[in-house]
Amino acid sequence: MGQTAERVYTEQTDIDRIEALTAQLQDEANVELLLDNGGIVTGVVAVRPVVQTFLGPGGEEGLNALARIDDALEPGRSHYVWLGGVREVRRLGSH
Repeated sequence: MGQTAERVYTEQTDIDRIEALTAQLQDEANVELLLDNGGIVTGVVAVRPVVQTFLGPGGEEGLNALARIDDALEPGRSHYVWLGGVREVRRLGSH
């Protein structure tokens, strides 16, 4: 371990929510992610994210998952999104 995340989760309800989000982010799925901060990321899932153990900003240990979304409008640009900060996943169809 040793990787850090912007935020980590230890409560089972939060972990269950992140795991449910990973199940919606299958390889090469076209998606729109609605973020807690009001942002939107649209593109193709590069590879299905995996819930992993990370260190938080204060050194605390917890879980999160990082998704790589290849931008729908700018080929060659990728977004890396922490699933703990995702409010909703919308499927847009197949790639």
